[in-house]
Amino acid sequence: MSADEEGTEPDAETGAEPPPLAERYAELTGRFVHGVELAAASLFAVLFAVGVVDLLIQIVGTVRSGAITDPLVVIGFIDTGLLLLIIVEVYQTVIAYTREDDTRRIVRLVIYTGVIAMVRKAIIFRTSEYPTATDALTAAVAYTVIIAGLVALLFAERGTEGVLDQ
Repeated sequence: MSADEEGTEPDAETGAEPPPLAERYAELTGRFVHGVELAAASLFAVLFAVGVVDLLIQIVGTVRSGAITDPLVVIGFIDTGLLLLIIVEVYQTVIAYTREDDTRRIVRLVIYTGVIAMVRKAIIFRTSEYPTATDALTAAVAYTVIIAGLVALLFAERGTEGVLDQ
């Protein structure tokens, strides 16, 4: 195969060889992935904005109806607020990927997201949602183990903060 057939003619101005096809393809797909990451970040930003507006509408509605004093309604608001925080953490993770941030920062964001998600599950946990007390206990133990694991990961990651940078 000649240089012409591979598309590797020297640049007329610089005389330099153009990058091989594999490198050009990798660059093209990299730009595509970056564009999809930005689109995902935009979607999460829109979801967050819609969620905040929806939460405000719900709060105003329950204040007007007097249902704001119902503990289950308040727990519902906390649930929604924590869900919004999860969306923010996922958004920040996607942005960290697009900026090609330090892997440690990305891992920390993922751990934070997991902690928030599991705390959310613990807050809205209702034994009545399970068919038996054993099922509820199994779920509670699983949530506890996951939360403890995430917190341990967070402490381990923070404990190695200065060590791995050297």
